[in-house]
Amino acid sequence: MPRLSDVFALQRVTDDVFAAPPVPTVLERTYGGQLVGQALAAAVRTAPETMAPNSLHGYFLRPGHPRRPTELRVDRLRDSESFANRLVTMAQDERVIFSLSVSFQRSGPGPEHQDAMPEAPDPEDADAFSPPPPGLARVLRADWPNWDVRMVTRRPGPDGTPEASGQYWMRHREPLADDPALHACALAYLSDLTLLGTATRPHPARPARTASLDHAVWLLRPCRVDDWLLYDQRSPSTGNGRGLVQGRFFDRKGRLVAVVAQEGLLRWPRP
Repeated sequence: MPRLSDVFALQRVTDDVFAAPPVPTVLERTYGGQLVGQALAAAVRTAPETMAPNSLHGYFLRPGHPRRPTELRVDRLRDSESFANRLVTMAQDERVIFSLSVSFQRSGPGPEHQDAMPEAPDPEDADAFSPPPPGLARVLRADWPNWDVRMVTRRPGPDGTPEASGQYWMRHREPLADDPALHACALAYLSDLTLLGTATRPHPARPARTASLDHAVWLLRPCRVDDWLLYDQRSPSTGNGRGLVQGRFFDRKGRLVAVVAQEGLLRWPRP
């Protein structure tokens, strides 16, 4: 079973090249959030210490093989007084599997507002949660035993069809170090979890094959992943073999700490 320290145990080869050893998993393909989190961790190690990541934009180009090591190459695209930009390319056997563009910002004053936190049960209210689907439950037991993930009981829409939305409370079970970069990388690691399943909810009669195509995260406010975070998700549209999903992370104080968007491949299995 992987630990967060295993996921981010990158070995520095040169100033801008890192190696990521294989991470144990029951999945046939590398979990997308692992690629996002590792790429961000590599970018953080090359960025100015006075800056924090504010946005990530990635593309899943080929399936990752979880039992092979991965090379991460960082290109330093810009370093200015207020912003820095990095491009991280991840490859296995000299084939690029994922690329991530990362923006870093030096914090400064400015106007503030945010969406209100949606209604959700308290994470300690056991009666408000349902067991996850069998496939997700199996992965959570095998790959995520160090994470507490609770699925809010879903209710059908007005016409009885499941709505393309979902809510999850998530946290790391053990306390983590007081390192904002670690918590940002861990949030990126979390951000791919359960997303495409939300897009398939209105279509339960015929399971679809899914694969992540692209992924974006906006890190709005610092947070801790060893405290409860509400992941509020909705899918505004599916069609043409693709599904779009949006997600928002709120902490228990109601602060909007991150916004996520992902498009994935949704296809019916061939006979």
